[in-house]
This record gives sequence, C-alpha cells and structure tokens, in this order.
Amino acid sequence: MEYDQRRELRLINEMMELLVTHHGGELSEEELDRSIDDLQQAIQISRKSHDGQFRKSGEPYFFHPLRVAHLAARHWMDFPSVIAAVLHDVVEDTDLSLEHIRENFGGEVALLVNGLTKVEDDRLSKEALQAETYRKQLLAAIEDVRVLCLKFWDRIDNMRTIGALAPAKQQRIAEETRKVYVPLARHLGMGYVATELEALALTTIYPNRAARYRRIIEQLKQETASSLRKIRAVLSNSFEHHKLSTLQRDRWRPFSISAARDTGRGLATLYTLEIQVDRTMDAYLALGILHSLFPPIPGKLRDHLYTTSKHGYQALKTTVQAGKYRLRVEITTRKFARFNESGVLAPGFDFQLSNFKSLMKSLMEGESAIDTESLRLASSKIRVYTPRGESRILPEGSSVLDFAFDIHEELGLHARRARINGKTRLLKARLMDGDQVAIERAEKPQVLPKWLEWAITPRARNAIRKYLRSQVKKNVE
Repeated sequence: MEYDQRRELRLINEMMELLVTHHGGELSEEELDRSIDDLQQAIQISRKSHDGQFRKSGEPYFFHPLRVAHLAARHWMDFPSVIAAVLHDVVEDTDLSLEHIRENFGGEVALLVNGLTKVEDDRLSKEALQAETYRKQLLAAIEDVRVLCLKFWDRIDNMRTIGALAPAKQQRIAEETRKVYVPLARHLGMGYVATELEALALTTIYPNRAARYRRIIEQLKQETASSLRKIRAVLSNSFEHHKLSTLQRDRWRPFSISAARDTGRGLATLYTLEIQVDRTMDAYLALGILHSLFPPIPGKLRDHLYTTSKHGYQALKTTVQAGKYRLRVEITTRKFARFNESGVLAPGFDFQLSNFKSLMKSLMEGESAIDTESLRLASSKIRVYTPRGESRILPEGSSVLDFAFDIHEELGLHARRARINGKTRLLKARLMDGDQVAIERAEKPQVLPKWLEWAITPRARNAIRKYLRSQVKKNVE
C-alpha cells in the first residue's frame, strides 16, 4: 500500500492546531515551544521506529499511533498524553526502550506509555498474559486516569480497522471491548465513547444485522433530509429573531440490538436533533421557542441540566410533533456538550478521583484482574438516599446489600433487612432511582454465599468474598 504523505500531514497539522487551541493559553511561550518540539520529535521517532512495519490490511503501521494521537487531541488531552499516544507501541513492537522514552520525554510520558504496553512473559499462557496486562492498566490508571483514556482511543482505532484480522480474533476483541472498555468509559462520564465502542463491537459480532441497520438509516436519511432541513431552518430563524446563539447537530443512533429492533418505530427512535446554547438559561429559552413552533408530546419532557441523567448526560430532552414527523430534541450548553462527549477529559469536569481510584482498587482486589460482573458499576447510575437525606450514587440494578456496603463494610456485614421508602424489604431487593433506604442491623454478621448473587458492586462483592474466606479458614483451624 502506497504511503499517504498528505494524510499524514493533515493529521499532524490538525493535531497541532487542536493542542495549541486547547492548551496553548495555559502554557508560557517557552513551554509551548518545547511541547511542540517534543511532539515533533516523538512523531519522527515513531515514524522511524515503525518504518517497514505494516498492519494486516497492508497499511503502514505508523498511521495507527498517529490516528490514536489525533483522537486524543480531539478530546482535550494534553501534550504529554498526545506524545504518549504517538509512541504507545514503540516499546512493545520495536527496539526502543522505555528508558529511552523517559530520558527524552520525561517520567510523565513514560508512565503513560508503560501503562499501554502489554505484559510479556514466555512462562505465562495467553489468558494469563491478558489478565496481567489488564492488571497493569488498572494499576497505571490508579496513578493516572489518562492511561485508560488513551486505551479507549487505541481500542476505537483498532475496532475501526479490525476487518483484516481473522474472524475468531475479531470476535474475541469485540467481546473484550464490550465487557471491559465500554463500562469503564461510562464510569468516566465518556458516554459517546462508550456508545462508539459498543457500536463497533456489536458491528463486528453481528455484521449482517449491522449492514441491514446501516441501509435502513441511509434510506431514512434520504427520505427525511428535505423535511429536517426545513425544520432546522425554521428553528434557526426563530432563534436568530430572539438573538439566541445556537448550534444544531444531527445525531443518528449508532447500531445496537435495541436500535435494530426499533427501526420500525419512527424517526424519533433513531434520530436526535441536538441544540447547543451558550448558557443554561438559554437552554430553557430555546425550549420555549421550540415548543411554541412545534407542539410537544405530553410526558416526553426530561430536565437533566441540573440533575444528570442515569447515562451521565446533561440536557433538556423533549419530543415534538414537527409536521408529519415526531422529533426527539436535546438542548444542552456547549460546556455540557463537551462533558457529554469527552467526560473526564472535558475542561471543568468535576471528576471524583477518589471514587474512581476506589473502583480501580476494588477491581484489583477481586478474584480476577478484570471482574466483568463488577464492572456493571460503571454502567447507568441511580441516586438513592439515606434516612438523613444524604445521597449515594450506585449502579442501576444495585441491591440493598450494595447500598449497605457503600455506607460501610461493617454495616454491610451486619445487614439483616431494609426499609425502602418506609416499607420492609429483603436484602436482595433492587433499588430504584430516588429510593430512601434504611438498613436494619443484626447483632452478628449473617453473611451467606448467595449474597454474591445479590450484590453487583466491587466493594460489596469483595467484602463478602473476604468474609466468607475468613470463615472457611476459621472452621479449618
């Protein structure tokens, strides 16, 4: 395959422009010049190190780290992260050492590259090596969350170009993506990244369904293009009349099994019109204008600007009747749009680092390097309340046991039953968003093996396992 120099130049130029735009204001002129020089040096080293290497598709290998770095820059990652992305495969696939990277680019870049480098040990099986690589990534992520973010871009590019691999390997990588990286992306608030990864994985697992879905979407786009253009024009004129600055974006639903099932249910299930405004108060003004132009469908309005939705998005959501089409519309601020897209990486994101480290440590303490059942913690979330009105964030599907262990390990071990919204419930009862929960304590721990079937959070499951093992040891002695 012929080397595409123009494509390489375009990726590098866009990457530089994004980095300077996003981070140039935070750096002194001297720091910015040094960062640009370091990135150019990293690009030269990576190009030279991967010279003569080709991917299964026949593409020169260097384009992979370059695209990963471009994705990192697009999602607000800083110079050290982008430099690490450019270099992320050189230690694993070339003669360049991690020490060389540390000497030339510093410990920060070396840490990120090391976190992305697979474990190598001839004594271990493929499965054991994979588990050790996961464990290494989690350890590095505890120290620096950017390791996982870079892994997402690496995985997205690999999934986009997976077609040249053997079918069995494609299936394995796709399943791993769904079980491990999708829930981790959700936990970091990176909802769009999780959706992209899941769609790519499902497309690999169900290629025929995905192709059929794409054809339906393309046909729907053609049928609705003229009508949607007119609707957007009506909205733009009205927003302009009210001196409201807005940006409109089309969002077509990515492929999933549920999306494929919904193809016969109309435009509103497959398409969303996203409207971005400058300030929160403008979002409500835009909503009023929208509803004055197109009648809202009763019961479809959701306000997630101040209270984040269970999927982590912050937006006003409504459905309107726009002529013959029912139209789903989300109105959000430009700031929240960045949160929705880039999660923890977005400027100003209030990321609870202690909660993230707690999750990573819980996964590390589990019986496997990546406890895929425990990663359900990183999916949709609910907010539940203590008797004093303090809120706790838990994964959707959490039980009373998960709530008790979230409060304190001793409370979890001594839990007997609960009162949910004033009604007595068993420990296995699943909690709903908004529930108020009080735990009734027993004098002694009443932990049973079946508790592991009721609990889904790493904290609860690890505490239950630890207690059960301690009892077995005690009985043996």
